[in-house]
Amino acid sequence: MSRPDTNDFSAIFLRDTPMMDTRAPLEYAKGAFPHTVSLPLMTDAERAKVGTCYKQQGQDEAIKLGHELVSGAVKEARVQKWLAFAAANPDGYLYCFRGGLRSQITQRWLAEAGCEYPRITGGYKAMRRFLINTLERVVDQRSAIILSGRTGCAKTDLLNTLPNSIDLEGLAHHRGSTFGKRPAGQPSQIDFENNLAIQLLRKDHYLASNDAASIILEDESLLIGRCALPAVLRARMEGSGVVVVDAELEDRVEHSFNNYILHKLGEWQAQEGEELGFAGFAADLRDSMQRVRKRLGGVRHAEISAILEAAIAAHEAGDNSQHRDWIRPMLELYYDPMYDYQLNKKAERIVFRGSANEVRDYLLNNSGSR
Repeated sequence: MSRPDTNDFSAIFLRDTPMMDTRAPLEYAKGAFPHTVSLPLMTDAERAKVGTCYKQQGQDEAIKLGHELVSGAVKEARVQKWLAFAAANPDGYLYCFRGGLRSQITQRWLAEAGCEYPRITGGYKAMRRFLINTLERVVDQRSAIILSGRTGCAKTDLLNTLPNSIDLEGLAHHRGSTFGKRPAGQPSQIDFENNLAIQLLRKDHYLASNDAASIILEDESLLIGRCALPAVLRARMEGSGVVVVDAELEDRVEHSFNNYILHKLGEWQAQEGEELGFAGFAADLRDSMQRVRKRLGGVRHAEISAILEAAIAAHEAGDNSQHRDWIRPMLELYYDPMYDYQLNKKAERIVFRGSANEVRDYLLNNSGSR
């Protein structure tokens, strides 16, 4: 028995439902959803031709041209990919932009090949609208607690031990600071917003089922790399209570060393190979250091840059330990003054501060995290 088409968007996203996106590749690149695969009915060039035909000659001629462009061996190759997806994902769905002609044609061609496969009514546009509305609703209805602390105090690690938290830096695929770029790049703004809305949907369900109170978020500025926080979320965060994690300088140096040296190098080498990966990693550090020149000041920047260059040379020769020698002054002279200035503006909103363990206990007992 075939499954019906659906518009139960909440279930789709809560269950990580696999989906086949039949829009053109360019549309998919601009914005999509997790657990989707781009299996277009038409290529970008084919879609452009059909679109031009539609404007000049109307829908009937455009449909006729579409069938001419996607026929014979081209059509068979695409149908085979759709069949493979359907076989691998029997609980999935297909969709196009509005749940209209493209997904209906895909559905019909699959049926002609012996596969009854359901589509999402309303398509991408309806799902995107659902997620925008969900983001606004959850932000409006749920309180938030903001987790703050100086660079290197392992806020993100702590955050990820709490079930009612959202890792904004993880969603943005960026560590948040000047040195936070990651080699795989960041999602598009729309993808970031879609993933954020899905996480809010999940936390809303968790809070409702556990009689919990607040969503916990790390203290972030408007931009995480190039991903911008939605205005409604930013406004909620700016009016929420702040919990501060305190940590000793040497502990923060060590955490930063692990994150920005060991983990970052590992990511670069996983993507580019050992030799090219190290070169990319070193260039990334140099570029990040150059971007702090103005704020750090010419003399200090030159001094710390020289330490960085010595550390890179030693690292390439097999000794990575010297990176701590530039991380320490960067924390003390660059990051800490900025953090202290920003935290001072939030002083009236601070509801608790302490060590990582003390903060975690506080959040477990005061935000419904259990």
